[in-house]
Amino acid sequence: MKNIKFNATKPWSLCAAVVLSAFSTPSLSDEFSAPVLQHSQSDFGGVGLMQMPSARMMDDGELTLNITNNDEYINYAISLQLFPWLESTIRYTQVHNLLYSDDKSFSGSTDYTDKSVDLKLNLLEEGVWLPDVSIGLRDIGGTGLFDGEYVAASKQFGPFDFTLGLGWGYIGNRGNLSDKAATNTTDCGRDSGFTSTGGSLEVGRMFTGCKALFGGIEYQTPFDPLVVKLEYDGNDYQSDFPVTRGGASMPEDTPWNVGIVYSLSDWAKLRLSYERGNTLSAGLSVATNLANLRPVWLEDNKKPAYAPKPATSELTPDEWKKLTEDLGKIAGYQEASVYQSRDTVTVQGEQKKYRDRKIAEERAALLIANTGINAKSYRIIETNQRLPVTETAINAYSFKRVADNDYPEASFDDSRQPQETLPVEGQLKSSSLSDLSYGLSPSLKQSFGASEGFYLYSLGVNAGLTYNVGQHLVLSGGLYGDIVNNYDKFKYTVPPDGTHLKRVRTLARQYLDQRVLVSNLQLTYFDRWSDNLYAQAYGGYLESMFAGYGSELLYRPRNTNWAIGVNGNYVIQRDPDSLLGLFKDELHYDSETKRYYSVQTGGYTGHVNFYWEPHFISLLENSRFKVSVGQYLTGDKGVTVDYSKQFDSGVIAGVFATKTNLSAEEYGEGSFTKGFYISIPFDVMMVKPSTNRANLSWQPLTRDGGQMLGLKYGLYDLTDARSPWFTRAIAE
Repeated sequence: MKNIKFNATKPWSLCAAVVLSAFSTPSLSDEFSAPVLQHSQSDFGGVGLMQMPSARMMDDGELTLNITNNDEYINYAISLQLFPWLESTIRYTQVHNLLYSDDKSFSGSTDYTDKSVDLKLNLLEEGVWLPDVSIGLRDIGGTGLFDGEYVAASKQFGPFDFTLGLGWGYIGNRGNLSDKAATNTTDCGRDSGFTSTGGSLEVGRMFTGCKALFGGIEYQTPFDPLVVKLEYDGNDYQSDFPVTRGGASMPEDTPWNVGIVYSLSDWAKLRLSYERGNTLSAGLSVATNLANLRPVWLEDNKKPAYAPKPATSELTPDEWKKLTEDLGKIAGYQEASVYQSRDTVTVQGEQKKYRDRKIAEERAALLIANTGINAKSYRIIETNQRLPVTETAINAYSFKRVADNDYPEASFDDSRQPQETLPVEGQLKSSSLSDLSYGLSPSLKQSFGASEGFYLYSLGVNAGLTYNVGQHLVLSGGLYGDIVNNYDKFKYTVPPDGTHLKRVRTLARQYLDQRVLVSNLQLTYFDRWSDNLYAQAYGGYLESMFAGYGSELLYRPRNTNWAIGVNGNYVIQRDPDSLLGLFKDELHYDSETKRYYSVQTGGYTGHVNFYWEPHFISLLENSRFKVSVGQYLTGDKGVTVDYSKQFDSGVIAGVFATKTNLSAEEYGEGSFTKGFYISIPFDVMMVKPSTNRANLSWQPLTRDGGQMLGLKYGLYDLTDARSPWFTRAIAE
């Protein structure tokens, strides 16, 4: 919709025509079923009017993707309702007709791109007399393009929803509650500067500068899909970047904006508005609710009926083999071994099918009981990398009563008892263990908002192979093959911002230049030293950029909300110009920039990691904190805080930040490391159960400070069954 203008003397004509045409369509409701107002996204992302926010929130777990375009900007935004009281938004904004930087050779044709994070906190829920009240921060820690703060109140009366707010900064630059003339500035003297590297939280300027009242009305029309908005804008657009940096004109013929929202479906909305009396803005929002996702399975191996064969003290070898195969196909216990002692049958294997372990255990018990084997109990030992992680004992007699519905409200829980893992007893009857395994998987590396192009990507294939050398040793390898990428546009070679850190991550382009890359080749030793203490030691090519050796210890009691671990490593950076070579010289010369840079030719990195789920804090329900303290790859020391929230479906959304002893100037652009991620269980996207996950991460900038080693195995993940987080059952 770029460069579209309308006659300012008739600012309402377009929206009026659309509204009238909508009302001419037969109504989808009647006097007994009036349409219910559903709040929609603003131009910036997050629930609001058009330019201005409101106090409203989305449903818990709602994820909305937005794109909005007008004459000056195009906004790409993702909004997520982390809690019923907290809305978060990540946004990229490209400024039309303003280059990425003042250096045309660096910017090319790429528009100026701004990265923003917004937060809105609900302070008061709407009641009979009281409104919804929220406080919000827009463009936290950015470059000052849109930064502002606000307090807003919203109250609904029938089909009308009224909003009144007070804004500062960008949201309040109209200054109808400030004396702008006294400051002789467009922003009432607000400090619009920022740390030269950007990315820092500028607390000192919050709730300063111009302040203005804003407000508006949302109206749910009798026609279900159509909502009309009217807004009084708190911004006068005289401090916008196109004006202050690009010399453009953003005239305002009226402070009133008008718009419509048309629902294409329950998950897609079109937004159209006429703003400032002269500018058309158009957008699209698509949404899903992460908390409400549920699997729909079309599996062949249904739950077996309880139908025991005649009692017997022994099975044939073929019957034991069939039981082991069924335990894998029907109950999900792969790499399984079955043992028999005098009065117990023990199953030991990896659970790779069901996040709800009760489903797997009940199916395993049914399969054992149906063989007719004489046993007083069934032991189900779940393993990972052949390490025992959890054990459940099932009383055979109690299970029979449950399976027969022998009493009212019989439950599988009546027959099962989780317990500490004990050594396996009895004779091995059958096993599906395989020392060699291999597979292929797709790989997508991507980044947004670079000067060379808004979207950079690398699509390839990972080939993996694992060989178990006995009970404790694992030899693993991975090969990455590139199919297509556009990272040849990537210009970042030697840091242009004057930093002198070792190039531990900013050499990414050189590694991606290789069509084939050994991503991993290592030997790992796993062990369990006591009931709650796990260990691993490893050496080799640990990731695509580093080789070395190290070890990890984890203390994790069963069914607790905390764990603590420590890892230490000695690493050398890999030479991207060879398949298996390592850097020998620390100092290197870049002929293009005529500057020297250094790499890691041998150094220590490691962290103490503390994991905690605050079960007793209701506001942080289903949350996890991971705090890591130690030394990072480039030699800096500091702390990483990782916070994640799990929704009822098992989808996890998280945010992390790392602050080290590097100053913002030493670190470079971005000031410190931070990022976001979403982890989605496979079984809510597929038609069969699985314990695997798809992980999507976003890091606005990659710099060398605050970077951790990417280990192939983590003991916390391997022992997840002891207090499930990644494989937690779906909440009902």
